[in-house]
Amino acid sequence: MGLLRIVISRLLAILMFGEGLVCAVAALVAHGGRVSARADILTHFAPFWLAGALVVVGYALLLAPKTLRTVFLTVGGVGVMAAGALVLPELIRPMTPRAPAGAPNQLKLVQFNVWGRNADLAQTAQWIVDQDADIVVIEEASPAVRDAILLRRAYHVVCGDCQVMIFSKLKPLDSGAPASPPGLPRPPIAQGTYRNAGGQFTVLGAHYTWPTQGSLQQQQGRRLAWVLDHYSKDAMILAGDFNSTPWSFSRRREDQLFGLERRTKALFSWPAGEVSDRRIKVPFPFLPIDHVYAGKQWRTVSVKRGPALGSDHFPVIVTLARTP
Repeated sequence: MGLLRIVISRLLAILMFGEGLVCAVAALVAHGGRVSARADILTHFAPFWLAGALVVVGYALLLAPKTLRTVFLTVGGVGVMAAGALVLPELIRPMTPRAPAGAPNQLKLVQFNVWGRNADLAQTAQWIVDQDADIVVIEEASPAVRDAILLRRAYHVVCGDCQVMIFSKLKPLDSGAPASPPGLPRPPIAQGTYRNAGGQFTVLGAHYTWPTQGSLQQQQGRRLAWVLDHYSKDAMILAGDFNSTPWSFSRRREDQLFGLERRTKALFSWPAGEVSDRRIKVPFPFLPIDHVYAGKQWRTVSVKRGPALGSDHFPVIVTLARTP
């Protein structure tokens, strides 16, 4: 038993050192995302680097041999500081004070990537309709998705044959995004302008490519920012699957570039259930990649994540109140 204990202890030490080294190096390289789209890919997994490094620190304090404690504390500590520096700005990000639940001129919005391989389109469509939302922004939409929703409720639809669709109770005054500027690829975008008791407002939906196509994703961001500049931002709402987390440098740059406040804060929305053609099950979401932005005339009433449906994304439900 003594020999077995020694072997297990050494194997655990090797495992912990390897984990700490991987987390520390990955978190440090991720900071290169300030200048490199490839390095920025690592930022999306910052919570994993942070959690792994914290485990190593815990091991150093509780189980590590005294002669190696400093080594493990150093490796784990570097990982904690490097990864924490990526995650912390989102957690402490100041936000406009929320409006009370009974605030007037409220608007309810559902943001949802329904997934092209949705396992239960009927249930998904019924849930969307049951929310009684004023605006529904859908990504990976299709004629089948559109028809399943309209079968259950007579919404107005913007871009009804597009990958991104906007469903609304209000009839749009205007729709259609401006053409792409030269040299910038266009992400799927839908736009609708509406008027309610609070006044006129514009809603845009967008869907970015994966961060593994980092340079293309950044170009899409610049293209979307160009589109946003063609509308009044005071009462604007922007929602979509941006395929980037709030601890990425690309998302931070766009938070500044868009001139809108992101109302979702570290809201983990992917994955929900199956995440691949091999039907790999994941017990919890670990990437916050679905976001909702709004202009300064909107105050947030509530932000919450919806249930797991037939998609690999969770829906996001945001209620806003229009202020003078």
